[in-house]
Amino acid sequence: MPQTQDVVELILQDHRRMEDLFRLMRSVEADRAAALQEFAGLLVAHALAEEAKVYPALKRYKNIDDEEVEHGEHEHDEGNEALLALLEVEEVGSEEWDSKLEDLVEAVTHHADEEERTILNGARENVAMDRREELGAAFLEERERQLKADCGSIDNVRRIVAS
Repeated sequence: MPQTQDVVELILQDHRRMEDLFRLMRSVEADRAAALQEFAGLLVAHALAEEAKVYPALKRYKNIDDEEVEHGEHEHDEGNEALLALLEVEEVGSEEWDSKLEDLVEAVTHHADEEERTILNGARENVAMDRREELGAAFLEERERQLKADCGSIDNVRRIVAS
């Protein structure tokens, strides 16, 4: 269980875990398929929890740019599309796998960097800690609910991308 309930810190922790999983998915010595499965669940649960519990609340703060929040949602869609493309590759470690993995890394890294600079810094500066902790608890609860529902399965990712 995370040490903090601050939604900003929780989101940052997920971003760092995703970076760790990228390293594992690139390593010929790691269980790349297992790393991808963990990553798929985390990415989807993280994005759905942000969109359900965090982004709508942050849009209410005048110093947090609504367009940045909406752009974040659009980038979640791009990440899901790149994730699906990698999940559909049949041979882990093939040239196609490596290419699709790099597309995924690029989409997710770009989003995380932008989100950290705009939305999360805005939340740090404009949202009181007690409210950030309330949002963190809601984020964690929704993320866990999604993970328990196997949100990172290829069938679910297909459904999300198609909608």
